[in-house]
Amino acid sequence: MGLLILTVQAHTPSLKPPICASASTEIQCEKVNLQKAAMLFTGLYLVALGVGGIKGSLPPHGAEQFDDTTPQGRKQRSSFFNYYVFSLSCGALIAVTFVVWIEDNKGWQWGFGVATAAILASIPVFLLGSPIYRTKIPAGSPITTMFKVLIAAVYNNCKSKNPSNAVMGMETSPSSYTTETGEEGNATKVKVPSQTLTEDLEFLNKAVTELTVSPMLQCTVKQVEEVKVVLKIIPVFMCTIMLNCCLAQLSTFSIQQAATMNTKIGSLKVPPASLPVFPVIFMMLIAPTYNHVVIPFARKVTKTEMGITHLQRIGTGLILSIIAMAVAAIVEMKRKKVAIESGLLNSAEPLPITFLWIALQYLFLGSADLFTLAGMMDFFFTEAPKSMRSLATSLSWASLSMGYYFSSVLISMVNNITSIFRHTPWLFGSNLNHYHLERFYWLMCILSSLNFFHYLFWANRYKYRTESTAD
Repeated sequence: MGLLILTVQAHTPSLKPPICASASTEIQCEKVNLQKAAMLFTGLYLVALGVGGIKGSLPPHGAEQFDDTTPQGRKQRSSFFNYYVFSLSCGALIAVTFVVWIEDNKGWQWGFGVATAAILASIPVFLLGSPIYRTKIPAGSPITTMFKVLIAAVYNNCKSKNPSNAVMGMETSPSSYTTETGEEGNATKVKVPSQTLTEDLEFLNKAVTELTVSPMLQCTVKQVEEVKVVLKIIPVFMCTIMLNCCLAQLSTFSIQQAATMNTKIGSLKVPPASLPVFPVIFMMLIAPTYNHVVIPFARKVTKTEMGITHLQRIGTGLILSIIAMAVAAIVEMKRKKVAIESGLLNSAEPLPITFLWIALQYLFLGSADLFTLAGMMDFFFTEAPKSMRSLATSLSWASLSMGYYFSSVLISMVNNITSIFRHTPWLFGSNLNHYHLERFYWLMCILSSLNFFHYLFWANRYKYRTESTAD
C-alpha cells in the first residue's frame, strides 16, 4: 500500500510540488502543501510499517521450519540465518544498481513501480508454501507477559517490605507451585511441583505468589523464567548498537568522501551513491564462504556442534567494526594529504586518488554486519523462549535503527562540543576537505573498543539456556 501511494504520487504531476530550481534566483521555491506532504509521509510510514513487520516475523518463521531437537536441524537453522542475510544482500544489490539506474534514467515512478511489482509478486510465492509450513499458533502477546511479570514483581516486593502485608513467595511457600495448562483453548490452573524458580534475577521471583491483588497479575513460574531469559539478552543487544552506529557512516560520510575522489574504473564512471554495492558484494561472497568453509573447519577444530558460538560470532563482528573505523581514519588522512599536496584543498575538483580506497572500510564493515546480524538473529532465536522468539529476533532490527539514531546524536554532540573550542565544528561546512573527519573516525574507533570490552563483560557472564536448563 505504501509503495502504491508513492508510485501514484511520483507519476501524477498534480500530486507533486512544483519543480524547484534551487540554483535559480528568479524562481522562488514553493513550500509543499499539507495534503501532498501528508500523502508522501503516509506512503513512507506504511512502507516502514510493512518492512518492520516482514523483518520482524520472516526470520523466526523461517527458523521455525527446522527441528531444533536434532543436531542436523539446529545446523540447518544456523545456515538459514546466513542465507537470509545473503538474500537481503541480493535484494540490496538489485536496489543500488538496477533500481537506481531506472530512477535516474526513467523517473522515480518507475523505480517505485519496480519495487511495488516485486513485493506484489512475493505474496503468491510466499503463499505457495502454506500447505507445508510449520506454523506456530499465536498464544498472546509476549509484551503483555513481560509487563505483567514486572508489575507483579514490583508490587509484591513493595508489599513484602511491610510485615503486616507480607506475601508468601515461591522460596518460602510449602505448597505446590501454580502453573497453567490449556486444553482446546480453555486455560485451567493446576498445581504441579516440577517447576522451580532459579536464583538469577531474584527480584522477579516475587511475581509468583499465592496471594495477588488481582487475578490478572497472577504469574506462573514459566512466565517468570521466560521474562528472565529475555532480560538476560538485553545487555548483548545494547552492545550491538555501537556497531550499527558505525554502519551508519557507510551511507553518509563515506559517500561524501568518495564524491571528492576519482570515481572512474577504467572508462566507467561510478556514481558515489552506488558505493553501497561494495559491502553488498562482500556479504554475498562471505556468507557462503562462512557457511561452507569456516563453520565446518571450526566444528572439526572445536569438536562442537556449532563450531563458533553465537557470542563469539557477534564479538568477531564487533572487532571487525573497530578495525573498519581505524582503516576509515587512515584512509581519510591519506585523502586529505593528497588534497594538500595537490593544492586542491579548497577546490571542488576530484582528487587524484581512486575511490577504491573507501572500499576497504566497506569490506570490514560489511563483514562485521554479516557476522553480527546473522549471529544476533540466531542467538536471540535460540536463547529466547518459544513464546517470545519473534520479539527477541526483532531486537536485531531495533539495534540497527537505534544505531542510526545514535549516529545522528553523536554527530550533533561532536559538533556542539568542538564548536566551543574552535570557530568551526569538526563536521560542519560545505567542503569536506575542511572537516576533521579522521578525528571523528578515531573517536568512533575508541568508542567501539570501549563497547567491545563492555560486551566482553556481559558475554563472559552469560550462560546459554541450553547449558543451564533443560528445554
